Amino acid sequence: MNTLLVIEDDALARSNILDLLEAEGYTGIGAADGKQGVELAVAHLPDLVICDVTMPGIDGFEVYELLSSRPQTAAIPFIFLSARADRAHVRRGMSLGADDYVTKPFTRSELLDSIRARLRRSRQNLVDGARQPQPQPRAAAPDGEPPIIADPAMQRLYEQLMRAAVGPISVLILGETGAGKELLAQAVHVHSGRTGKFVALNCAALNENLLESELFGYERGAFTGATSPKEGLIETADAGTLFLDEVGDLPAATQVKLLRVLEERKVLRVGGRTARSVDIRVVSATHRDLERAIEREQFRADLFYRLNGIALNVPPLRERRADILELARHFAARAAVELRRNPAPQLSAAALDVLTEYTWPGNIRELRNVIERSVLLCDGLEIMPAHLPAKLIQPAPTKASDARALDPRARLLQEIEAVERARVIEALEICGGNQTQAAELLGISRRTLVTRLTQYNLPRPRMQHKRAL
Repeated sequence: MNTLLVIEDDALARSNILDLLEAEGYTGIGAADGKQGVELAVAHLPDLVICDVTMPGIDGFEVYELLSSRPQTAAIPFIFLSARADRAHVRRGMSLGADDYVTKPFTRSELLDSIRARLRRSRQNLVDGARQPQPQPRAAAPDGEPPIIADPAMQRLYEQLMRAAVGPISVLILGETGAGKELLAQAVHVHSGRTGKFVALNCAALNENLLESELFGYERGAFTGATSPKEGLIETADAGTLFLDEVGDLPAATQVKLLRVLEERKVLRVGGRTARSVDIRVVSATHRDLERAIEREQFRADLFYRLNGIALNVPPLRERRADILELARHFAARAAVELRRNPAPQLSAAALDVLTEYTWPGNIRELRNVIERSVLLCDGLEIMPAHLPAKLIQPAPTKASDARALDPRARLLQEIEAVERARVIEALEICGGNQTQAAELLGISRRTLVTRLTQYNLPRPRMQHKRAL
């Protein structure tokens, strides 16, 4: 029997829908607002969510984004309900990735047909192993990060992931720190159809003894302080997926023990005598070159072959320009919800230009931090370049031939201008866009500041509320 969650602030409408579902043999759960709806979805993991768009507090669009960002609820089919039928409103709901949009007033058959179609597609996806990749697939992600694949390189990668997810083969995810490797590991689990948990361990975060205790578990008396037995993460992941992040940092002794688990499908706790059978799917990730580590005898070749059933190479964010825009908008919307900003500030075209030109050495993690900070600093309706960290504003790069042609004096002037440009941006950022205060902070006149803005091709920030200096 399918369980359906109905999120509707109108009590009568909610009751009518629940009665209809019950009459059709479904189990219905009702939520009176978006916040309660998110809580019930996480607690009950329904087979489908029906959600009104216009609600006080967290609206339907925000409910969808919050559920899509959580590992447990990311793949649940989602139907929007709304009395608004204008194309822009419908387009927004569908562009987020929702499965359907039913306009009020609707007939009994219209809603039931949509429900049946969505559940039928969901069942087929389980049989097939996954949905066909979409511009913004609803796979799970850590820390609320959506697996954005607007960029063609990520679309190709995601197609590989979907094919790999349905089989028992191990997956090795390679890429820079912060590029979204755990995000993809979550997606493998979501689309694998495995019934157990997704269990993650950062192999670089613990020393060897703690790492083995966490991974393999231990029996009572195995060491000082082991007053009771403890199940290890391998056992916790039974029938599910074990994600080993930074697997290249595993100590040599732990590599041997892990290899034995993968070969025998049994785990022996620290201090134990009897091995326990386990059924786990291993997904691992690293930023290291494991083949070079094998040559240096820092990583076992036999373990590498066990982990490297299929390799997925995640491109860094600087090579995924289309994803930068989608991720930035998502993080801005999520930060606005968390900070209770209504209406939410939007990223200006100038700010988006800055974001796409930056190289993002910290990848997705750095982008998220930058956007959350910008939403916090922005007092108006639009996030401007002045709200972004000064380090993101770089002078226009010169061609290599031009750089070689510059004499030492010209290069020095260029460096001075770059520093001055950054100081102007930082001063405006500190003063919330107030040009008078920023000029005073810099020790120049307001007219000179306006001249600098023009000289350095910086947009004039909109007046914000005054900030304490």
